Amino acid sequence: MFEMIDTKDDVLAVRVEGKITGEDLASIMDRLDTAMAANETVHVYAETRSIDGIEISGLAAHIARAAPLFAKLDRFGRVAVVADQLWIRALTRIESALLPHIGYRVFKPEDRGAALMWVEGRDG
Repeated sequence: MFEMIDTKDDVLAVRVEGKITGEDLASIMDRLDTAMAANETVHVYAETRSIDGIEISGLAAHIARAAPLFAKLDRFGRVAVVADQLWIRALTRIESALLPHIGYRVFKPEDRGAALMWVEGRDG
């Protein structure tokens, strides 16, 4: 299950819980496409809760749709990941090391307000 979080139009903000479906991934990609069409730089806020997997049937289509984003990595700004699971925070730190030009920060659930402020550029 996922829900979009209302925020600035240059921020893709999403809350994900439980199993991620192919429809969830398609909706998230639609919102990302809209944000990238309207903004030179897009920031991402992802809040996860008790993720227990990704539906395999939707994964191949998502990978095919997401692959062109590698050519647009320079258009991503700040990425805030709020996660209640240690393994997601660890994977995010690995991803951050692989993509050092993107500003990543990892937050615990109790710091979600600070995470959203930071990704929106409101933390001074």
